This record gives sequence, structure tokens and C-alpha cells, in this order.
Amino acid sequence: MKTTYDERKFTELVLHVACHLQGDGAGGATKLNKILYFAEFAHVRRTGRPITGATYQKLEHGPAARCLRPVRDKLIANGEASLVTEEFLGYQQHRLVPLREADLCVFSADELATIDKVLDDLSGLNARQVSDLSHDEAGWRLVDFGDDIPNEAALVGARQVSTPTSRRLEKEAAERLGLLSA
Repeated sequence: MKTTYDERKFTELVLHVACHLQGDGAGGATKLNKILYFAEFAHVRRTGRPITGATYQKLEHGPAARCLRPVRDKLIANGEASLVTEEFLGYQQHRLVPLREADLCVFSADELATIDKVLDDLSGLNARQVSDLSHDEAGWRLVDFGDDIPNEAALVGARQVSTPTSRRLEKEAAERLGLLSA
């Protein structure tokens, strides 16, 4: 699946999601990262294409957009957001606080519907729960730590029962279908 990264859309998506997380006690960096991932990959499942074309990588605590930190730092440097360190249930979290509203004109009605559905689906969950959900995603399971998660992985079915043999067969099938390089 050939996609083009749209930094403006990604920036507005970050601001939109961060704005929604302001009232969420668990709305720190981990939850922001996972909502961005789920929005992109849910949209691939719904329409066959991602929202922003951002590349996501496998990290220990789940998928993360490679471009998030540079975009976040740019927003902060431009005075469009700030980063606040807070405590939630004894853990430190870093919350992105938007200082301007997201420009939602960059999104189609379909994209906004996907984003809002993901925000609704994940509301009430803490960062650990959202991170654990991301570990059930085929894309996170099929690649090695630090590797890019292909958008096509969103089309691989949800895990049912996991054994070493089923994981090996799942990976072989994904490679055969061109979802992963051999």
C-alpha cells in the first residue's frame, strides 16, 4: 500500500486528539500515541487507506508514530502547544496541551468519523489498557522491535489463540501475501 505522509494532517490530528484528552486523567503521551495509531489503522480497515500516511514503529509499549516527537517539538517551539508533566496514579505522564484548536478542514467527513469513533471507543481506558490493546494488533505482533508496521497489517484478522506455531504460520502467511518482507 503506497501512501504519502501529510505532515499538516498529522499535526492537526495530534492537536485534535490532544484536545480531546485534556479531560482524561490518563491522557498522556502513551494514550495519545495509541489513539493516533488506532485512528490510522482503523481507517485503513474501513477505507483501505490511512488518514495521514504517518509511519508507525513497534516499540516496547506498543506502536508509535515515527514523526510524533518532531511534530510535537515543532508545535511547542511555535507556541501552538506545551508539554506538561503530571502525576497519574503515582506514575509520571507527559501531556501535550494544545494552545490552539486543530484545523479540522484538512480531514474528510469519513476521516473525522473514524477519529471520533476511536476516541469514543478508547475513552475511559488508561494508558496501560490502551497499550495492551495495541499489542493484540497483528501489525505489532508481526514485526520486530524498532521495525515499521505496514499499513496492510491492519487488514490481518484479530488474534484468536496464540501459540508459537500459530505465530509462525501467521507471519509466514503475511510474508507470502506481501504484507511483510521475507
